[in-house]
Amino acid sequence: MTALRVAIHGAAGRMGRRLVALTIADPDLQLVSAIDVPNHPELGSDAGLLAGARPAGVELSPRLATEADALIDFSLPEATDSVLQMCLEAKVPLVCATTGLSEQQDSRLRAAAETIPILRSPNMSMAVNLTMKLSEVAARALKDQDTDVEILERHHRFKEDSPSGTALKFGQIIADIMGQSKHVHGREGRIGARPHGEIGYHAVRVGDNPGEHTIVFAMLGEMVEMTVRATSRDCYALGALAAAKFLAGKEPGLYSMEDVLGL
Repeated sequence: MTALRVAIHGAAGRMGRRLVALTIADPDLQLVSAIDVPNHPELGSDAGLLAGARPAGVELSPRLATEADALIDFSLPEATDSVLQMCLEAKVPLVCATTGLSEQQDSRLRAAAETIPILRSPNMSMAVNLTMKLSEVAARALKDQDTDVEILERHHRFKEDSPSGTALKFGQIIADIMGQSKHVHGREGRIGARPHGEIGYHAVRVGDNPGEHTIVFAMLGEMVEMTVRATSRDCYALGALAAAKFLAGKEPGLYSMEDVLGL
């Protein structure tokens, strides 16, 4: 079987380096392009060595160096528009794993999905996406049971967006079912009793925590908590690679990790 040709944007970042290393280690994948910003000091370096793996024979470059079957973008929102244009021009399927995108960027991704296949997910972890489906089941079951919902998330000190895109996605899934109209980010002061129709978000930034989310469904006298926890960043990289394998060869459209997992 011919190996899937993978391009990685953000290849010099923390997640990009793990993507490069895991791509090199997977016999079903071939790293064909490692991309980062034009002024990156490591441009021209072997992407495999930069990732702490064996030589890949692919240099870090500011552009898509060759044909690819899928491109994974795991970088910053500021780069998303140029990456999307790159994929449109080359007709390359895009796995967009970058968080913190604006509504306008989301709209541009949806429009581009009419031309190329795009998989967009605020979290590439397969366990997180399974937990999202479980939270949907819980929301439907507890919709009319006077249930309070709170979402707690922990991430590393370097994370720039808060609350996480994953926490917001959990909230969106639940509110679409249960009807909460108010989303509160933390609480402070004498604010009175908790209104029923809100979801509370609480963001913790500590050390090198790769990601942890707890969704609380609480009623009077009992509660259900769902916690999904990453023990290393590899879960996000492996999920992105699974998404690339799924997306390659698909018809234009907007896909999700639910499609990858068959949920």
